[in-house]
Amino acid sequence: MRQMRVLVLTHEDLVPPSSLRGLSKKEAQVFKKEFDVTGGLRELGHEVQVVGVSHDLLPIRQHVEEFQPHVVFHLLMEFQDIAVYQAHVASYLELLRVPYAGCNPRGLLLARDKALSKKIFRYYRIPAPAFHVFRLGRAVRVPKDLDYPSIVKTVDEEASLGIAQASIVRDEEKLRERIEFVHRRLGTDAIAEQYIHGRELTVSVIGNERLQTFPIWELFFDNLPPGSNPIATERAKWDREYQLRVGIATGPAEDLPEALARQIAHLAKRSYRALHLSGYARLDLRLTEDGKVYVIEANPNPDLRREEDFAASAAEAGLSYPQLLQRLLNLGLRHRSPWRTLEDA
Repeated sequence: MRQMRVLVLTHEDLVPPSSLRGLSKKEAQVFKKEFDVTGGLRELGHEVQVVGVSHDLLPIRQHVEEFQPHVVFHLLMEFQDIAVYQAHVASYLELLRVPYAGCNPRGLLLARDKALSKKIFRYYRIPAPAFHVFRLGRAVRVPKDLDYPSIVKTVDEEASLGIAQASIVRDEEKLRERIEFVHRRLGTDAIAEQYIHGRELTVSVIGNERLQTFPIWELFFDNLPPGSNPIATERAKWDREYQLRVGIATGPAEDLPEALARQIAHLAKRSYRALHLSGYARLDLRLTEDGKVYVIEANPNPDLRREEDFAASAAEAGLSYPQLLQRLLNLGLRHRSPWRTLEDA
């Protein structure tokens, strides 16, 4: 395997230390993804530089010119504190004509917008929840055909930001309250989706043109308080003590008939292609009691911590963490970016 120069892009507050020794678990968790990725790349023998970015693109250009990386690992989830600007950083890497590991700009933009992605799913007849968008700064007009219960979310943020048990609403009064919460606290448009009651599944997909899915993963809720709904709230996703207390865990999906597992994997690949994704992504789905599968959303460039679902499902498929990172580097090097097409013309 060829040793390469790899430039890792991350938020300036998330540049990882050389060691987690002396840090509490809570402190270490803040930049665990960045620490795991850089450590895994060094395990592979690559020369790694990390650049922290927040409000200025200049450090990226300076590091590209000085370090001359063979490939960039794009770990930024936002830029200038705006989530959708993640795609513009990928566009900047395209303009610099440097290969990068991660999703392309078009895929990032399409998948980030939960409403736009569902419109695309509808065009391709991919089953997804019905929805309605409530724009920030506009009067809330509730359509008569909106389904209850609905779940109210931010339209373009990730990581379960702003999702709580109160996000599931069963009447117009609670709907309006939650829309106001999203507008006020998160500063984004709100989307109210038809709530699909069922099992919470994820499918990790890797590839550019040729796609591979890893084993289907499931979020288990073993000891939720009475009246709680089995959803991936912000607290359920990030609060380890809460996870242990209410029995939230993830692992391989259990008791899925082989034909249904194939159907789910095929649906994940169709969704990945419909949104023009590349590199790697995680598809979130719901499976109802009567066997219907709905695609909830796509998450390009998902969390790459060693213990998170994407890496765990890859390990279940026989791919070690360093091997997974190498695959992502290789996909970045092979991705057919527009500038490469021009050079080949």
